[in-house]
Amino acid sequence: MKISTKGRYALRLMLDLAMNGKENFVPIRSVSERQEISEKYLEQIITALSRAKLVKSARGAQGGYKLVKAPEEYTTGEILRAVEGSLAPVACLEPGHTVCARAKKCITLNLYKEIQEAVDSVVDRTTLADLVAQQEAQDKA
Repeated sequence: MKISTKGRYALRLMLDLAMNGKENFVPIRSVSERQEISEKYLEQIITALSRAKLVKSARGAQGGYKLVKAPEEYTTGEILRAVEGSLAPVACLEPGHTVCARAKKCITLNLYKEIQEAVDSVVDRTTLADLVAQQEAQDKA
């Protein structure tokens, strides 16, 4: 399993909103400048996050984007899945995938399941608030 640029940037975008959007909406241009990510690319990512109802938007001079809930209520897993889809390491573990004829005798399937469980465990227990705390600690160091 490899997290794409879109997934990595989605986490950075959400981290930026968590740190800079506590009171006000954050313009995507500001995030683009701080994170050094193309504004156009961030617009694609924010659309996916908005569709997943992870962020809300406001138009106008004071417009931009803001988290829908508190940082501790987001897991990195839900953010990644909103832009990446499934985090399954192989197609046969994708949700809705048809079970192949070899599944009962496929010894490697157990390995792939363990890999998926390990990944899910990490991303589903790590919150956006955890990332904020780590970023703040790093910034102080």
